[in-house]
Amino acid sequence: MPRQVQFIDFGRKGYKETWDLQEELFQQNVSKKLANRSVGLPDGTGTVDRLIFVEHPHVYTLGKSGDALKEIDATYFPINRGGDITYHGPGQIVGYPLLDLEHYFKDIHKYMRYLEEAIIRTLAHYGLKGTRIEGLTGVWLKNADGIGDRKIAALGVKCSRWLTMHGFAFNVNTDLTYFNHIVPCGITDKKVTSLQTEIGHTCELNEVKRILLQELCEVFQFEIAPWSVD
Repeated sequence: MPRQVQFIDFGRKGYKETWDLQEELFQQNVSKKLANRSVGLPDGTGTVDRLIFVEHPHVYTLGKSGDALKEIDATYFPINRGGDITYHGPGQIVGYPLLDLEHYFKDIHKYMRYLEEAIIRTLAHYGLKGTRIEGLTGVWLKNADGIGDRKIAALGVKCSRWLTMHGFAFNVNTDLTYFNHIVPCGITDKKVTSLQTEIGHTCELNEVKRILLQELCEVFQFEIAPWSVD
C-alpha cells in the first residue's frame, strides 16, 4: 500500500514562519524516533510524512546581508540546509518534503535524484527537456550546441536520522533579476532561467503545482492525505 503523505499548499507565506513550522514538525518526528528506540520499536514507527508547497516573499538564504537587500525589498535568512546562497520569491514553487526516508529508502543521493526527476517530468509536460549536470544538484536546461546551460530548479536539503527538511525551488514565473544580486548556489559560469522564460508566456501556477504534485506522487510512490498538525 502506498505511503500516505500529508500535503498543504500555503500559497504566499513568509520564510521565517514556514521555517519555524518545518523545524517544529521535524523535531516531532525526531522525538518519535527517540521514543521508538526507548521501547524497542523500529525507528520509522509512527513518524509522519508531510509535503509543503509555498511561495515566499523576496528572500535570500545564506550569505551576508547588507543595504543592497533593503533597496530591492528582500530579506536574508541563514539556514541549516546544504548548498550555497540562493533566492526565493513570488512565482517560484518552493517544495518542502518532510519525509522519513526509512519509509522509502535510506539513500540521500537517491532522494535528491528523485526530487530532480519529478521536476524533469513536470518540464516535459511543457515540451522542455530538463536534465542533470554531473557534479551539480538541481535541474538544468541545455542548448543543442552544448552552450548556455540554465538552471531552472535548485535543491538544498537537510537530512538527519533519515528525516528530511528543506527541499527545492522551481522557477516558474520568477523575476530572474533578483538572481543578479548573488552568485546562485556558488556557480559562476551558469545562468538561471524560469518556465515562463523558456516557453515565452506566463504559466498558470496552480496548474504547474498540480502536475508537479502528481509527478512527486509517481516518483516516490506515495499518496496525498489531508494535512493534520497535532
